Amino acid sequence: MRRRNPAHTRRFLARNLRRLRLERSWSQYDLADETGLRQGLISALELATANPTLESLDKIAFALGVDVAALFAAPPLAKSR
Repeated sequence: MRRRNPAHTRRFLARNLRRLRLERSWSQYDLADETGLRQGLISALELATANPTLESLDKIAFALGVDVAALFAAPPLAKSR
């Protein structure tokens, strides 16, 4: 099995985190309040520049009402017409 580049994984996290946050109409500050994390960390995660701890991921997933795995899900493949 090929090894995935960590930056690639961080981009999945960044996209999913932002999408899930915006689906709830939350600002980064709102998510920070819900999780007890700093807004700066939320921003860095959405920019794919931070490596979160498992504890941070668990807090984020719980606040968003999803499993931790959902934060790393690959985007669905586009259907060809």
